[in-house]
Amino acid sequence: MRKIVLMMSVSLDGYMEGPDQDISWHRVDDEVHRSANDAVRDLGGLLFGRVTYDLMEGFWPTADEDPDVDPVMADFARIYREIPKYVYSRTLRESGRNTTIVRDVVPEEVRALKEQPGGDLGLGGADLGAVFLEQGLVDEIRLYVHPVLIGRGKPMFREGDATIPLTLIGSRTFGNGVTLLHYAVDA
Repeated sequence: MRKIVLMMSVSLDGYMEGPDQDISWHRVDDEVHRSANDAVRDLGGLLFGRVTYDLMEGFWPTADEDPDVDPVMADFARIYREIPKYVYSRTLRESGRNTTIVRDVVPEEVRALKEQPGGDLGLGGADLGAVFLEQGLVDEIRLYVHPVLIGRGKPMFREGDATIPLTLIGSRTFGNGVTLLHYAVDA
């Protein structure tokens, strides 16, 4: 069965974005980007909330058409275009290439998606991630922790009543100080 893997970048003080959706503090160099490319290349699909989908869709489908884009980013643009995407939104009426609009997180439907053949499913977005975590639908968490304190913004994990135990299954520190932490969600 496929796994659902929450994949996000986070500041050392726990924010996934600064005020006004600022992510300029991300320290994504070629080494970090290649790692993310490789992780997404092996996935069977991407699950997004509306905000994350809009941000991704606003850049990646045509990023490799820019003659000045570096090869690592061009590679991700090709990966992004081809991978199946599922966007959870009650308001979105139209979607881009290889995208299915899903209105609500229904655990039985998510489990049926996990049972389909193919690679694991990458989950992006703090709000959608919180819903999936609350409903016990996340199997793994891959956090790219950036060595920066931003002080305020949108927390990576929102407050909740449940304790979710995790087991570290891997880590990697990149040359620029970003650290990838890979956890399994304990059943």
